[in-house]
Amino acid sequence: MSILITNYDALLIVGDFNFHVDNQCDQKVKEFMNLLDSFDLRQLVNQPTHKAGHTLDLVITKGLKVDIKQVIDTGLSDHFLLLFNIEIMIENTHEKHIVKKRFFDSSATLKLTNILTNQSVYSANYNSEENVNSKVERFNTKVRAAVDLVAPEKTVKKSSSIVIPWKTQRVSDLKRTCRRAERKWRKTKLTIDYEILKVKITEYNNTVRLERRCYFSKIINNNASNPRVLFSTIDHLLNPGNSKECLLSTSSKTCEAIAVFFNQKINDIRNNIVYLPNTKDPPKPQYSIINKLESFTRIDLPDLHKIISQMKPSTCALDPIPTNFFKEVSGVLIDNVLDIVNSSLDTGVFPDCLKTAVVKPLLKKNNLDPSSLENYRPISNLPFLSKILEKAVIMQLNEHLNKHAILDKFQSGFRTNHSTETALVKVVNDLRVNADRGHLSVLILLDLSAAFDTTDHNILKNRLSQWVGLSGSVLNWFESYLAGRKFFVSCGNYNSKTHDILYGVPQGSILGPLLFSIYMLPLGQIISGHNVSYHSYADDTQLYLSIAPDDPKSLDSLTQCL
Repeated sequence: MSILITNYDALLIVGDFNFHVDNQCDQKVKEFMNLLDSFDLRQLVNQPTHKAGHTLDLVITKGLKVDIKQVIDTGLSDHFLLLFNIEIMIENTHEKHIVKKRFFDSSATLKLTNILTNQSVYSANYNSEENVNSKVERFNTKVRAAVDLVAPEKTVKKSSSIVIPWKTQRVSDLKRTCRRAERKWRKTKLTIDYEILKVKITEYNNTVRLERRCYFSKIINNNASNPRVLFSTIDHLLNPGNSKECLLSTSSKTCEAIAVFFNQKINDIRNNIVYLPNTKDPPKPQYSIINKLESFTRIDLPDLHKIISQMKPSTCALDPIPTNFFKEVSGVLIDNVLDIVNSSLDTGVFPDCLKTAVVKPLLKKNNLDPSSLENYRPISNLPFLSKILEKAVIMQLNEHLNKHAILDKFQSGFRTNHSTETALVKVVNDLRVNADRGHLSVLILLDLSAAFDTTDHNILKNRLSQWVGLSGSVLNWFESYLAGRKFFVSCGNYNSKTHDILYGVPQGSILGPLLFSIYMLPLGQIISGHNVSYHSYADDTQLYLSIAPDDPKSLDSLTQCL
């Protein structure tokens, strides 16, 4: 009952409970009714439901309007028949099953390639800031027009049928065999036909289990080095049929309410930050960067091919062409994409039309109340072309960071050869070493609220300049990258208005996690200054201190650090 109450807003429980609830003097009845009261449940039957004159058959509700109409002795049983009406609101879900879709047949790649080959997307000219933006807009317009000719968008009804991936031809054949055996047994009622039916059903069930096991084993074996796929597969096995998609009644008004809520949440967190008096200024970097990164190096075609091949095929609603299809026709678009990327790197300008994110709200956990906006997590999706440009930048930025050893060596988030595994090994090893010395360990786990979303852009620019050593067109590029960002919420076929993003690193981006690590660079210096050990993973930081059993005063340094 505890689980049901937290998972559902409305409940209807009916049945023969074997409590004579009409006998208010019975101690067990009192306990039962008190239990219902504690869960805010109502028992609605107040007349005899049994020939012995007692009320045993109950209708228990929460969040529903129920009207008991009649209690009838039908003569079919010693229990009576209960008739009641339930008033419920049924949502019209017809619109949810209507989706817009493009259909790419086997010849679509060749058709699109011919169209794009016969028309020049634009002429290469990138001498001014305006040209970077206009090039991207012209590229998107031309490609979208070509895609509309090859695969025009159509409104279709979303199929409600469930696809069972392990339902092979053998499984289907065995199911038909079972149906035939069942029909024959129902017709003849012979024992031999019943035994045949049981054998067929057993064979069918065993085959389904085997095919299902093989299906998931293949996924696990093929993705042994892909944690994302492994965890989603395990989640699917442990929580079958659970969906975390937005469960609210979707409309443009709902989308707008979600967008306002997400924005207001960030503003509230920032406004509630308490600035303590006598707080010292953030420390300065203890190293000097002689060779500052003043300008990007233009990339060539092999580099761009490599970038595109490594990109995940996720598609944004703002993309002019689906990502997997883009990869198939990239040969005729590669020169245009290269021109856009190098134009941005040369001028230090990130195109404005690539700064808008599509945000989809997903329920954080399946058992949370879907009507509460705070239970949703904003999942941000950016255009594919934006990620290509970011990838070209992060390659050069990482090279600069590694060359000068700028990143915190105790930060394991979003770095090559650093992971949750390296963080665990380091912290656990230190704790065990302390234990071997006969010392105690005090561990504090810090978790920041909406850390990525509340990042201050002015502070981040200072980090990029003073701590990383960016200047010239490179620093201008990052200022352009952060400024003027927007988002809108999309649920089904509805969208909110476009809202400005004033804070935070771009969610769903490639550069965002690295920029956050740069933003947090002074933290390690502050902690080390108090002689406290630490290790971080993204925005989670572990502070730990080794103390002798007879020296409690050493905790003061940890308190001051905190």
